[in-house]
Amino acid sequence: MKSIPLVEACCTPISTSVLDAESAENLSSLLKVLADPARLQILSMLASAGGEVCVCDLTEPLGLSQPTVSHHMKQLREGGFVSSERRGKWIFYSLVPGQVLAVTDALAL
Repeated sequence: MKSIPLVEACCTPISTSVLDAESAENLSSLLKVLADPARLQILSMLASAGGEVCVCDLTEPLGLSQPTVSHHMKQLREGGFVSSERRGKWIFYSLVPGQVLAVTDALAL
């Protein structure tokens, strides 16, 4: 019987710039916040608005009720993607600069 010669590894070693477990967990939490079509639309609307937007301005374009939009805004706020300011009974939201870029940078390793 002939022996089969051992082949050297054909792949390059894994880079040292991979996510550690804690960073992966944090990024996973942020991606869960973004993993909703309505939330992605909201971020897009806020980005195109270039300033503050009231929930009342988002309900019609999204085709969602005010409580549903408010729920999505709460998720985005807790994820650090938007900031809010209450004015009377209305809450105005704006994008947190750099938060979406932080997610894309983490994925671009």
